[in-house]
Amino acid sequence: MEIYFIRHTSVDVPKGVVYGQTDVPLKDSFEQEAEVVLSKIKEVDFDAAYVSPLSRCVRLATYCGFQDAIRDQRIMEINMGEWEMKSFDTSIDFQEAQRQFDILNNKAPGGESFGMLYNRVSEFINEIKQQDYNKVAVFAHGGVLASAQVYSGQIKTTHLVDELIPYGGIVQIEV
Repeated sequence: MEIYFIRHTSVDVPKGVVYGQTDVPLKDSFEQEAEVVLSKIKEVDFDAAYVSPLSRCVRLATYCGFQDAIRDQRIMEINMGEWEMKSFDTSIDFQEAQRQFDILNNKAPGGESFGMLYNRVSEFINEIKQQDYNKVAVFAHGGVLASAQVYSGQIKTTHLVDELIPYGGIVQIEV
């Protein structure tokens, strides 16, 4: 089975602001970016489609013809808790916390660690593997795509930040 993890398009959030599970708007370039995504997947015959319930993913799934995609909270972005919608640049406390933050094991106050996100995504993938599908589309977030890459052995956890898939990017894994 092949699972195509598709990251949402560019968000309309200032650079350096942590948005995690906050439902943020997309940039005005959405249609142009979405058209590029659609051109990459339109020839694939998907048996099923799943989508994060956040609007930035639902909007892309709908644009790509998957308005009935199954919404699954396990493929929402990492919850950054009290850090959501705060800027790296303006919060001294946040900057210090970021320097000391072990993303794999520690979590933002009121949020979750990458390990917790990875466990959610792994549970999702393991459930999908039990289905009789050949190809599955999953419209999700950067952290979810990174989790899928770690799950499939494409990247190591030490390279999470360095190898983050760009907006509108696609990660394909075989399970």
